[in-house]
Amino acid sequence: MKIKFRPTLFWDVNPKKIDPKKNAQYVIERIADFGNDKEARWALNHYDKNLLRKAIAKSRCLRPETKKLWTLLIKK
Repeated sequence: MKIKFRPTLFWDVNPKKIDPKKNAQYVIERIADFGNDKEARWALNHYDKNLLRKAIAKSRCLRPETKKLWTLLIKK
């Protein structure tokens, strides 16, 4: 499933030029912190849980509340 990224989610780059695979860390961080339900579901379905766990754990820009929530979401 392909997703069209909202310009407001990726305000600092051209959303059409984002490669979800190559830019996974960046995409996961933005969706985790600022994404809506549809985008969060897409990330949970698109990315491997191990990749999500690593991206969330190593992120230095996510808010602590966001890290806690996503850690719970991808626990199993």
